[in-house]
Amino acid sequence: MQTDTQLTRPAWWRDAVVYQIYVRSFADSDGDGVGDLEGIRQHLPHLVDLGVDAVWLTPFYPSPMHDHGYDVADYCDVEPVFGDLEGFDRLLAEAHETGLRVIVDVVPNHTSNEHAWFVEALADPASPARARYYFRDGVGDQPPNNWQSVFGGSAWSRESPTGQWYLHMFDSAQPDLDWTNREVHEEFLRILRFWLDRGVDGFRIDVAHSLYKHPELTDAPLVTDDPASEDLVYGHIWDRDEVLEVYEEWRALLDTYDGDRMLVGEVFLFDVPRIARYVSDQRLHQAFNFTVMKTPWGAAELRETVEAALAHFHPGTWVLSNHDLVRHVTRYGGGELGRRRGLAVTAFLFGLPGSPYLYQGEELGLDEADVPEALRQDPMFRRTGGERAGRDGCRTPLPWHSAKPGLGFTTGEPWLPFGDDAAALAVDLQEEDPNSTLQAYRRLLAGRRSLLASGELGDDVALLDTGPDVLAYRRGPLTVVLNAATEAVQVPLTGATTLLDTTAEGSEVVDGLVTVPAAATVWLIAGSQEM
Repeated sequence: MQTDTQLTRPAWWRDAVVYQIYVRSFADSDGDGVGDLEGIRQHLPHLVDLGVDAVWLTPFYPSPMHDHGYDVADYCDVEPVFGDLEGFDRLLAEAHETGLRVIVDVVPNHTSNEHAWFVEALADPASPARARYYFRDGVGDQPPNNWQSVFGGSAWSRESPTGQWYLHMFDSAQPDLDWTNREVHEEFLRILRFWLDRGVDGFRIDVAHSLYKHPELTDAPLVTDDPASEDLVYGHIWDRDEVLEVYEEWRALLDTYDGDRMLVGEVFLFDVPRIARYVSDQRLHQAFNFTVMKTPWGAAELRETVEAALAHFHPGTWVLSNHDLVRHVTRYGGGELGRRRGLAVTAFLFGLPGSPYLYQGEELGLDEADVPEALRQDPMFRRTGGERAGRDGCRTPLPWHSAKPGLGFTTGEPWLPFGDDAAALAVDLQEEDPNSTLQAYRRLLAGRRSLLASGELGDDVALLDTGPDVLAYRRGPLTVVLNAATEAVQVPLTGATTLLDTTAEGSEVVDGLVTVPAAATVWLIAGSQEM
């Protein structure tokens, strides 16, 4: 139960910087080529030095790994390739000792096809386990409806040549749970309690909008009038109001624990008001706002996205990359140009109220890797016959040491190959370079933490009128200016200002004019304050 002090102080998650760890690719401690929990524990100092407040761990539960952990066979244990429960407890304890919170992934939309429930459902048609999934008769020899898997192909697979069909909105090895069955609710409450009792600080909810499906399982409308199209209106299938009741139940559970435990939802929608429905004092604490990721480089485009987020989330989340998205350096043009633009947008977002979510490797400025087809492992690549490249390119291992075999990630053969830029962008090299992306992230996050500690920022943001290629705002004493133009600009600002930080050389303030280099962001502080 929360104490009076905990109820009056600001909750840690409101402005926490959260660092996502894709466990398979962060650090391998035993030389098998796959990252693990012990590898994370050994590299906690990197996260402390970076200046983040929390880590989010992708699934580390027992799994046949058809979708690299998002096909969970047992929600209350650790996959042996990643370690064991004792190792998790050690990691959690040491993270807490350093001041880092720990968020773990929970996958409630589907299980693995090797989960005990689904195994029982296949073995015995009369088993109660069968009602925990979507088993339906087909239409002749065709699936029950036209729904398509997010990974490509039909969302239905047949349990046997003459049997029923089961629903899987992702891979066929990931059968969807039927949340109209109360037993599913009770099981996930048990799972949440298991990890809360161990001391985790929160949960990231995978595809949080997808749990309830259209109750009649009717065909989804097509996006176009082309009858041959497979582009469906997925709003017909999911994002149903019933799912909000699940998170009200989960929130009530978390509120019985001390320590400001939290829930953040992967609500993969682009309608900001609909995303905002998931967040309230009785529902989720946060939901990812993927409109930020979708926004192209440009001042006008970013302004529109930020205005919508500030209007609907109090506070919001800021997400540029994760394990499902092409890395933002590549989206912004790739190479040095992409790194420069990516750092400019990151610095702009760091000054806003809310919670930035970082993805491992973005602090190094990593590009999306070009993984050879023969080495790709994402089921999306397989299910689309190679038409979609899949997500392997953003999941390649982190480079820790430029000269070591396995680049310090492993002493063995990495499960995915490194990107072409990995050695040149390794942590050890960037630590020695004061102008590196890593040092910029450390500097910006330290400045952000100092500003928040001052108590002067508040949550009010005023977007400024600064011209077509420039985007700026004021938040308390802080002014942040992003220049999206291809050449430097001078921006007049009223009041005395001191240059606090910049993402590129050439920034200065003279006689009320701030010079912002091309594809760069500057932070300015009112008066002569220094951080």
